[in-house]
Amino acid sequence: MNILWTPSGHVHTGPVDNVHVSVGGVATLVVDCGGSGIKGTVLGDDGIPRARRVRVPTPYPLPTARFLDTLAELAGVLPAAHRVTVGMPGMVRHGVVVATPHYVTRSGPRSRVDPVLVAEWSGYDAQAAVAERIGRPALVMNDAEVHGAGAVTGAGVELVLTLGTGLGSALFDDGRLAPHLELSHATVRRGTTIDGWMGEHVRRQIGDDAWSRRVRLLVGELRPVFVWDRLYLGGGGARRLRPRDLRRMGDDVVVVPNSAAMTGGVRAWHLEWRPARGPEQEP
Repeated sequence: MNILWTPSGHVHTGPVDNVHVSVGGVATLVVDCGGSGIKGTVLGDDGIPRARRVRVPTPYPLPTARFLDTLAELAGVLPAAHRVTVGMPGMVRHGVVVATPHYVTRSGPRSRVDPVLVAEWSGYDAQAAVAERIGRPALVMNDAEVHGAGAVTGAGVELVLTLGTGLGSALFDDGRLAPHLELSHATVRRGTTIDGWMGEHVRRQIGDDAWSRRVRLLVGELRPVFVWDRLYLGGGGARRLRPRDLRRMGDDVVVVPNSAAMTGGVRAWHLEWRPARGPEQEP
């Protein structure tokens, strides 16, 4: 059995300017990029924060250069780190953006899509760009994958669903991360996508009770598709789920705190098939 989370034991022995090396390992700058806000902090390899969390509103429009500027500004007000993990919405494979739903819009989620931004983000090697700009090895992944890395045990089939601006997802098998799938684009009712049926904008329209029921119904629909050993529900919307709906989902469904999105930024470096990319090898 492969256990996903174990302290790496890596100890940096060479000089790194302005970096505090924790006894338990290296320091990681973790950035969680959402549709409405971008949050960052620095954690030790033990998952314990080494700095307060900083949040800024996601700026729009958001070309790739402005994205890098925002990350650099966050890094500038936080303690220096050995490496950086970025979780962002959309389909990201091996650090390259295949598609991102919010960052190609003119003024944020559900606003008009800008074709120029679509072309700029499509095929963008965000991982290499972040590593070059921050000057540290980097991982850039889908935000639900990072969240999942902070939640899973590494035993069996584990599905992670994040309830944020839209639906995020990540699938793990014995701690190995499967290729990313955009479940949010699947249709559920009369051609309506999952995002269009139960995204954050829908929750605000129909209220928490009806929205919580929709999440429960979705879980029921997905159960025979994935046959998971455990399902984790995270993201900002998870706290709005009603206890009665959670009970009806089953004992194999667990709500995880938002802090998993940060601790997952450390644990992601222990995923077996994720290579480190950047100007230097991982310490």
